Amino acid sequence: MVGGGQLARMTHEAGIPLGIRFKLLSDTPQDSAAQVVGDVVVGDYRDLDTLRDFARGCDVITFDHEHVPTEHLRALEADGIPVRPGPDALVHAQDKGVMRARLDAIGAPSPRHRIVADPADAAAFAAEVGGFPIILKTVRGGYDGKGVWFVRSEEDAHDPFRAGVPVLAEEKVDFTRELAANIVRSPHGQAVAYPVVESRQVDGVCDTVIAPAPDLDDELAGHAQQLALRIAQELGVVGHLAVELFQTADGRILVNELAMRPHNSGHWTQDGAVTSQFANHVRAVLDLPLGDPRPRAPWTVMCNVLGGDYPDMYGAYLHCMARDPQLKIHMYGKDVKPGRKVGHVNTYGDDLDDVLERARHAADYLRGTIVE
Repeated sequence: MVGGGQLARMTHEAGIPLGIRFKLLSDTPQDSAAQVVGDVVVGDYRDLDTLRDFARGCDVITFDHEHVPTEHLRALEADGIPVRPGPDALVHAQDKGVMRARLDAIGAPSPRHRIVADPADAAAFAAEVGGFPIILKTVRGGYDGKGVWFVRSEEDAHDPFRAGVPVLAEEKVDFTRELAANIVRSPHGQAVAYPVVESRQVDGVCDTVIAPAPDLDDELAGHAQQLALRIAQELGVVGHLAVELFQTADGRILVNELAMRPHNSGHWTQDGAVTSQFANHVRAVLDLPLGDPRPRAPWTVMCNVLGGDYPDMYGAYLHCMARDPQLKIHMYGKDVKPGRKVGHVNTYGDDLDDVLERARHAADYLRGTIVE
C-alpha cells in the first residue's frame, strides 16, 4: 500500500486475519500505519525509482491517497505490476476537471460547472449560473476542505489561481444535506453496496456520519447506490469507491466528489457492518469474493476525534469505556494538532438519538471539549 496514513493502518488491520503480507511505502517512520506495519519502506511516492523498488515482489499495489502521479502508475503497469485502482480510473479522483468531464459523458448528475481561466472568467461563470456566490476548486491536491473556496465576488476570487493549476468553478448547490454512497468492486466485476449514509461537515471536515441516512426515501437511496455502482463500472474502479453526494432541496442527488480508497464516510463499517470497507477493499484488490455489506444494527454513528487538548488520554479512556461499554474507539497514533483527524468513535443501537448522543459525547470527551 502506498501511503502511511490511518487508512493504510486500518486496511492492514483488516488483512491480518487473512494472513496477508502487507508492505507499506510511507513518508516517515512515524506515520500512522508505519507504527504498526512490519515491512515499511520510507520514501517519496512522487519518485518513480522509489515506487519501482517498492513494487518489486508485490502481487498488487493499492493506495491510501490519490496523489501518486498518474504517469508513474502507468509505468508500474508497464512493468507488469497490478495497480488497483488503475491509473485510468484513479485519474478521476486525482483531477476534478477530468472527473466532471467524464461524469458529464456518462450522464451522472452534477452541479453546473466549467474550468475558468481567471477571476473575470469566474465572474462570468457566476453570471451564467445566477450570480455569486460560487465554489472554486483547484483541480488537483485538495482534501478536507483544502483547495476549495467559497467565493462571493470577483475580488474574492484571486486566491485559487495563485496555485498555478487549473481551477474548476461550480455553482453553489442549494442542498439540504450531504450523503455518501460507498461501494466496492473487484477486478472481475463483482460489486457490493453499503447503505447510503449522511455525512455532516464542520469547517469543511467530516465530523459525523449516520448509517443509514435518516429519513432517506428508499427509492432515492436505491438510486444513489445504483449511481455509485454505475460510476464504478464505467470508470473501471477496483477497490473501494466513495461517491460524495448533495441531496438538493427539490429532491435530487448530485455528485460532489469521488474517492477511490477507503473513505471517512465508510469508517462506521468497522463495527456496524458485517464486512468493513477495509476488509472488502483488501478482498477486491486481491480479487477475492466480496463480503456482506449489510449493517449489524439499525443505526451506526461515526464521529471523528479532532485534535484538541489531551491532558490525560488514559483518563479519557476510563471515562468513555465505563460510560458506554459498547463504544468502539479507533485512535491513529498521530501527533495532536488543532483540527487534525486523530481518531474516530463508532456507536450503534436501536435508537438514533441515543446512538448520536453517545458518539458525540465520546468524541468530545476524547478531544477535551468536555470533561464531565
